[in-house]
Amino acid sequence: VHPEMVNKSLSRTATTTSGVIGGDDLLSLSFTPLLSVPPCSPVFRASDKDKRQCFRNEQQPGAHKQILSYTEGLHGKWLFTEIRAVFSRRYLLQNTSLEIFMANRTAVMFNFPDAATVKKVVHSLPRVGVGTNFGLPQTRRISLATPKQLFKASSMTQRWQRREISNFDYLIFLNTISGRTFNDLNQYPVFPWVITNYDSEELDLTLPSNFRDLSKPIGALNPKRAAFFSDRYESWEDDQVPKFHYGTHYSTSSFTMMWLLRIEPFTTFFLNFQGGKFDHADRTFSSVARAWRNCQRDTSDVKELIPEFYYLPEMFVNANSYNLGVMEEGVMVSDVELPPWAKSPEEFVRNNRLWHQIPPQESAIWPNLLPHFFHSVATQKALESEFVSCQLHQWIDLIFGYKQQGPEATRALNVFYYLTYEGAVNLSSITDPMLREKVETEFQAWPSSGPGAGGGGGLWAVESQIRSFGQTPCQLLIEPHPPRSSAMQVTPLMFTEQMQQDVIMVLKFPSNSPVTHVAANTQPGLTSPAIITVTANRIFAVNKWYGLTGHQSSTVQDQQYQLPVEIDPLIASNVGSHRRQISDLLDQSIQISSQCFIITADNRFILLCGFWDKSFRVYSTDSGKLTQIVFGHRDVVTCLARSESYIGGDCYVLSGSRDATLLLWYWNGKHNSIGESPGTEFTTPRAILTGHDCEVTCASVCAELGLVISGCKEGPCLIHSMNGDLLRTLEGPECCLRPRLIQSSTEGHCMIYYEKGQFCNFSVNGKLLRHMEVEDSIKAMYLSRDGQYLLTGGDGGVVSVWQVHNFKQLFTYPGCDAGIRSMTMSHDQRCIITGMSSGSIVLFYNDFNRWHHEYQTRY
Repeated sequence: VHPEMVNKSLSRTATTTSGVIGGDDLLSLSFTPLLSVPPCSPVFRASDKDKRQCFRNEQQPGAHKQILSYTEGLHGKWLFTEIRAVFSRRYLLQNTSLEIFMANRTAVMFNFPDAATVKKVVHSLPRVGVGTNFGLPQTRRISLATPKQLFKASSMTQRWQRREISNFDYLIFLNTISGRTFNDLNQYPVFPWVITNYDSEELDLTLPSNFRDLSKPIGALNPKRAAFFSDRYESWEDDQVPKFHYGTHYSTSSFTMMWLLRIEPFTTFFLNFQGGKFDHADRTFSSVARAWRNCQRDTSDVKELIPEFYYLPEMFVNANSYNLGVMEEGVMVSDVELPPWAKSPEEFVRNNRLWHQIPPQESAIWPNLLPHFFHSVATQKALESEFVSCQLHQWIDLIFGYKQQGPEATRALNVFYYLTYEGAVNLSSITDPMLREKVETEFQAWPSSGPGAGGGGGLWAVESQIRSFGQTPCQLLIEPHPPRSSAMQVTPLMFTEQMQQDVIMVLKFPSNSPVTHVAANTQPGLTSPAIITVTANRIFAVNKWYGLTGHQSSTVQDQQYQLPVEIDPLIASNVGSHRRQISDLLDQSIQISSQCFIITADNRFILLCGFWDKSFRVYSTDSGKLTQIVFGHRDVVTCLARSESYIGGDCYVLSGSRDATLLLWYWNGKHNSIGESPGTEFTTPRAILTGHDCEVTCASVCAELGLVISGCKEGPCLIHSMNGDLLRTLEGPECCLRPRLIQSSTEGHCMIYYEKGQFCNFSVNGKLLRHMEVEDSIKAMYLSRDGQYLLTGGDGGVVSVWQVHNFKQLFTYPGCDAGIRSMTMSHDQRCIITGMSSGSIVLFYNDFNRWHHEYQTRY
């Protein structure tokens, strides 16, 4: 695990040491990482003058070396333009914290002395709100809004009901706005158990009995245990401590460390928490089935799950060969024992979650809220099944909704110890000695099996209890959560015969030059949605996009039909064609390919590499004029890639070169240029990646994951962080020698095509998941947004659809009379666009729902 991962798992406690932000003043904050022993004091400053925040890690003598190895990422600088979201947060149930998300996947959480300081800091930072994904305005007021206000103002519930986002995405959203965060182990995101069968050889997900009843809390699923908790509540007699069903919680820092024991930095956290030793083997998380049984039988175990169960197979593998001890029956604990129906951790994750395919509306691109560093294969079965979809709102009522507190919680057997709830105690207001003594007495009144066993000391004891023994999420709504619409109700055509023709249209360009690059920026709200094509002789076209709203069955002849794409009028009329020609000379040795070009997200600029002077250049798509020349490499630039686009069109641009390096640049959407300051002669890259030892041939950059994946002419493919650190080497079979194409998804799939028809699918942790060989010489490939499907095309002129996790060929489109040179998809993923060697583009109709799990099993 890269040391930067510590930022995703620690809270910081901050104390004001100077000044209040305003004008050119600095607010200087010092903090120490929680759950670690080193007395290090990183200092945070935010300045209106130079528009940046700085972190400096001042390590004091005597710091614990093991823990310090995870604090390397705590120092650095981030420009205000890189801040993507600012969330108000709780710490020890007090509203005194902030969490700041950066464009490069860094997320930092600070705890301040009081809420007034939080407000001052927010007003010193840019107006980004909580990001762009929740349908909320980007204002400072939104950053300071309460969870209930965020929930009410957001459009995410309606989008979930309409199945525009998955169950997984919606649960992450609810966790995020309710204050759960990967930066505080005490408030880690909560996910439900959904499967009840961990013993069978085969898992039949069409049987309701294999699914948990989500209308009940985990402690009430077993009738005998439910009766025990009910009796405890009814018989409780204590004037100072309110009644409760459960003396333990469903989410605590120790539970999180227990689940993630086998991976760093959680191993180090756990050892520090346990005094340097692993727990007794019989108490260690060693079997999924045993963990589920304990949650049904043990009166002190009401654990729910964490998100990693649905995307992180590495958590089940003891890759570092830790000695976790021997259980009483003589079994050594190592890897987690999986159910018989899961032959591998990847298969367990796939069956546990499996990704929900989006109906033909705009889908969600999730913000930087997950530790995607470990992401793996995820497709659609248990968590995204209809059995879960039709019940999930009831579990939400228990954890985040109206059954969380009050009479409804009592009726639902869902009451926890009162100090786990927000507002139970105001720590900052406890200054009176008598009141402190009362709090101490209440704390020591905990039952011996619950938090507080062993006593404590006043305010510290209360803080310790809150820190270690569970915090209930902020309540988001006080009325029943609305249910999800059925798949048939949202998109009934999803389960009918496909009447649409596979080929929508063919658009021929006059030049007859191969279409080596095609880009489809067609997202709703774009000023000029278009399909932009670039040919081998560097003639580009801005072809207007109308969409597939008028796409009808071939049986409908009498309705007016609007073609989805209209050819660029300057190309069609040959008037002003000089505005569509890039005439600057390239290096003679460069072979033009799709990877020589980038189109910005607003369709206004083309970036092109391969020039003899070792630069890459920026051209306006409106005038064809050169707007910027970017130098940085010591040899010819051979490939370009860009990340997904951010607020205002900002994104990362990656350049690879024959000098064996990659440079990471920042595209400023406001100034329409590489770099922060327009007009400057020289720009500086954000990072230099130096892992290769020969010419870089292909690359991909994903800002959502904070990763760069690249391949070179003779060597292996590498994974770097966006800070420039080499993380992984991707070693394929012996026949996979020369990588030519790379695609990565925000779900963490690394798809690489090598010469001679070789495909490899890697996890971002470097594990080879699948390998296949095809007969066609592939020239273009494209991953669906969720990473579940792979599209390929090559010299044979055939577009094929493959299922990623097993490389099963699902569909082959009618063959074309020319080879495929480039490929992309419309934003709604309903249209595949291929650039052909004959100088045309072909549009194919696509509907991933035809391979949807519900369609496959029911229809």
